[in-house]
Amino acid sequence: MPDAFRLTRVVATERGGTRFVDAAVPLSPHGIIGRMSETAPASTVRFRETDDDYDWDYHPAPARQLILLMDGTIEITCAERDAAGLVLEDETRSFGPGEVLLVEDTTGHGHATRQTSAGPRRSVFVTLPDGALEDDPSH
Repeated sequence: MPDAFRLTRVVATERGGTRFVDAAVPLSPHGIIGRMSETAPASTVRFRETDDDYDWDYHPAPARQLILLMDGTIEITCAERDAAGLVLEDETRSFGPGEVLLVEDTTGHGHATRQTSAGPRRSVFVTLPDGALEDDPSH
């Protein structure tokens, strides 16, 4: 049985780029109801559906938020940049149903997102206030 809930963070770098960080939220036994994390405050919840032509060039996240992927697949690209803003190196990862992202790159050039599945894709955005989930040992 896992002792942590795995998620991927998208974080801003000191140079104004972005990078992925594999993270985990600790879980503890709660009897018959399973394993649970500690509670974390949330500010807002938003539901979204996108079409299969969704392709958004580099952009910072509008807020520090969890993105829960309900169906469909996406590719996210993070890139480190030089002082002039040119891409030095980049990394692209694919994400699908049931995966969770913690998007924190609210400054800098941000990340690029492209839908790779056919048909509509649904996701849920949960905005986190300052300090929420920051006790995560993966930070």
